[in-house]
Amino acid sequence: MAARVEGVFINVPFDRQYESLFRALVFTIHECGFVSRCSLEVGDGSVVRMETLYRIIRQCPLGVHDLSRVALTRGLPRFNMPLELGLFLGAKRYGGRVQRRKSCVILDRDRFRYQRFCSDIAGQDIRAHGNLAAPAIAAVRDWLRGARPSKSMKGGAMIEKRFLSFWEELPRAYRENGLDQRQLPFLDYRMLVAGWIETNPIGVAKGSTVSVIRRNTLP
Repeated sequence: MAARVEGVFINVPFDRQYESLFRALVFTIHECGFVSRCSLEVGDGSVVRMETLYRIIRQCPLGVHDLSRVALTRGLPRFNMPLELGLFLGAKRYGGRVQRRKSCVILDRDRFRYQRFCSDIAGQDIRAHGNLAAPAIAAVRDWLRGARPSKSMKGGAMIEKRFLSFWEELPRAYRENGLDQRQLPFLDYRMLVAGWIETNPIGVAKGSTVSVIRRNTLP
């Protein structure tokens, strides 16, 4: 019987400005041998969003939390990400034996910016990405490697290179699957990521892949 793939809860902004980072993180998680999970996977309007978050957090032993969008918006700060981080840490602190084994990484655009709005997490290892995909990929990969030391993973530079190759191939994948790249649901994107990784193992020449790689820029 195949071992169950561990889920990684993604608690990040879902706005347009963060989209390239979000997609890079999803790719990194799958490239490292895990499965990405987030609240976007549920579209049932009859389910209260907090209940969805409780369920996903309970099911995921690992979590990625990005606080880089905690800032004033029309006079009010956005605290969704700190709230979900608190839920994750609360599950680890007060949950049962399985929940107490949770591990997470906290990201921000600057390493010490959190001190201005969430000083209670002082002492946590905050990893800065500067709003760039490469350091975000490296931070998540290195954390996953430490969280699961017995698991083999590619280096951050190789993961970034493969992500860019995947990104170049995406336009064709959109067309072949009848998907709109401007409104791509999370589950569809996750499916494309998993499919590309499976059909493009390390060491296989590009000519043997199912799609032609084409040049495209990150949004």
